[in-house]
Amino acid sequence: MKSLSKLAALLIVVTTIYWSFSDIIPSKNYSEKTEKPTDFSINNALYHLKNISKKSHHVGTDEHKVVQDYLVNELKKLGLKPEVQYQTAINTKWRAGTTAENILARIKGSGNGKALMLLSHYDSNPHSSLGASDAGSGIVTILEGVRAFLAQNKTPKNDIIILFSDAEELGLLGAQAFVEKHPWAKDVGLVLNFEARGSGGSSFMLMETNGKNKTLLHEFMKANPNYPAANSLMYDVYKKLPNDTDLTVFREIGDINGFNFAFIDDHFDYHTAQDSYERLNRETLLHQADYLTTTLSYFANSNLTNLKSDEDYIYTNFPISKLISYPFSWVLPMLIIACILFVLLFIIGLKKRKFTIEGTVKGFIPFLISLVIASAVSFGLWKLLVLIHPQYKDILHGFTYNGHQYIATFVFLTLWILFKIYNYFKDQNIEDLLVAPIVFGLLINFVVFKYLQGAGFLIIPVFISLLVLAILVFKNLKQNSKPILFALISIPSIYIISPMIQLFPVALGLKVLFISAIFTVILFGFILPIFYSEKKKSKLQFLMLFFAIYYFISASMNSGYSVDKKLPNSLVYIQNADTNESYWGTYNNNLDAFTQQVFDDNYSSGSVSFAEGKSKYNTRFTFHKKAKNIKLKNSLIPIEKDTIYNNQRHIDFKIEPQRRINKYEFITNSPLNIEKFTVNGILVNNGKPFTNEGTLLIYQMGNTDKDLNISLTIDENEKPNITLNEISYDLLNNTELNIKPRSENMMPMPFVTNDAIISSRKLKL
Repeated sequence: MKSLSKLAALLIVVTTIYWSFSDIIPSKNYSEKTEKPTDFSINNALYHLKNISKKSHHVGTDEHKVVQDYLVNELKKLGLKPEVQYQTAINTKWRAGTTAENILARIKGSGNGKALMLLSHYDSNPHSSLGASDAGSGIVTILEGVRAFLAQNKTPKNDIIILFSDAEELGLLGAQAFVEKHPWAKDVGLVLNFEARGSGGSSFMLMETNGKNKTLLHEFMKANPNYPAANSLMYDVYKKLPNDTDLTVFREIGDINGFNFAFIDDHFDYHTAQDSYERLNRETLLHQADYLTTTLSYFANSNLTNLKSDEDYIYTNFPISKLISYPFSWVLPMLIIACILFVLLFIIGLKKRKFTIEGTVKGFIPFLISLVIASAVSFGLWKLLVLIHPQYKDILHGFTYNGHQYIATFVFLTLWILFKIYNYFKDQNIEDLLVAPIVFGLLINFVVFKYLQGAGFLIIPVFISLLVLAILVFKNLKQNSKPILFALISIPSIYIISPMIQLFPVALGLKVLFISAIFTVILFGFILPIFYSEKKKSKLQFLMLFFAIYYFISASMNSGYSVDKKLPNSLVYIQNADTNESYWGTYNNNLDAFTQQVFDDNYSSGSVSFAEGKSKYNTRFTFHKKAKNIKLKNSLIPIEKDTIYNNQRHIDFKIEPQRRINKYEFITNSPLNIEKFTVNGILVNNGKPFTNEGTLLIYQMGNTDKDLNISLTIDENEKPNITLNEISYDLLNNTELNIKPRSENMMPMPFVTNDAIISSRKLKL
């Protein structure tokens, strides 16, 4: 009976873990056929996705225009009157600029309140990403969702504005162009933004507001999505990361509230040639569709005039209710109540001789040892794995193709460590052992209250553990009944914490696997009474070790590259037009058949600093090598005005490309005090003076850009020392350089300038 009881308890734990993941994404059993015209059809959405993700379509490419025309025509088929907004935008934060081409359409509502905006971007990342997930998935979700909505033949209360923004990948420039320059921007009351940072997994809801979140959260819950995936900790972490979206522009510049719906799993496909129609997870697309259809139906007819509030709420996924929430102001009172309950239970437990001071102190030993060893092993082992598999360094995302297998390996390894250590303390009462996790949980919640209040829901597992402790103190239950009862009581704790064990390494990279180990130890401590068996060695430790070894072997066998798991590599040709010297550069730590075409011998470690430019992860060239000079047609730079007035020098010059240039980079090599800087008539930094050293401007040439007009005002005594890099993504097409194409198991490395020819020179000003 005892064995059956423990087996039943284990099944409850495993089922709850499965439940916690299945509740936040639709199942695979989706309908292949649309039952009614008013239903969202995944087949229609996939048809559009296949058409717009055939090739890379970043700003300035011919395919970018092809995709734009396709989307305009599809909006016309829906009976709408789309327009294209052409507007130069400069993002001061990212030093980025282009002429964006936003696609807009509007559905007229019956009321005169604020409009609802449906937002996603249609440009792909330069230069090789196919953009199926990021953010073709958002585009087709909106396109098909609007079709199904219009098929209902019901006039919404609010106007619905559709914005397929451009140049998001260059620095949120399309969104900025709309918010700053388009007359419809003042009409928007709420934005629903659909994004991706991978090709699979659950789509998480993240709010953007300059106020508090209470009203937004309650309105989202009223919309009643079927698979909400959200917690307030995620948004706290999101706000601290440099991963802005178009919605950030609406909040920062327009003071407009909104929701991001974004999926982040299978991160290895992000911004790569593998971001394809075939690799987008269909359940993930259905998840985006569920968000769109439920929120569109609700917000198209609700009051969007004022969604701000003066109170923040804690929220998290919860069994049956989907989401639970309560005010931030409850965090401290709940923590105080938990502390009081713990002290009372501890005193009563001492009096009832359920535990002793000595036993409680000893109970901290296995918990603290497990916490230290598990986190240290996870941290150190990942460092060792990177040394064993140096090719992992070339996956700049930080999440390898076998990343999920590593997560499973480390979790089961942590569980084995826990069972192994606790088996040495079988002489301890379970009451003694449960005190340490509860105390640690209380300490964590003190830290949460002080520094990360979004994680305030972590007090819930503490209360549940206090309930278990109270039962142990006040009741003398039969040994057979304890595992099942405690497993049932612990369902909310397991449900809340389990997804977070996977979420952190998926979101932040495998380098934070130690965080998964910490969460695993904490959860194990909270549910320890389920597995605890006095004076009997646990068989579960052998099972945990088996799974750890199994997944480790599986990860090791899948550590290489293939057609479906392509090797990222990079090659750049750099020519210094001033010194007439040329170099090859690569960002790869490990050379392969593609890069060894150039780096076969006589190459040097280190950088070619003047030509690196700015990248997401501040990546530097790892190797460089002298190269032969080829003939490059450099841009003409006529000075149109150079005058001094009131001790200020005013310089107007034009940059006229003589070959197809994709991107210009302006770099100040020493501090430059700039009074005024204008690009194509657009003021940088809102016309305010600023000092710059390093990247001054990265300008991606748009479809309509023929040249670049620069106006610069500086002090008459300033000596500008500016380098101009002219970048074209045509390395593989240059017959003089004769680089052979990649094999089918390779792809261009993302996040860096790649497959490029760079001509660098000092501006003579």
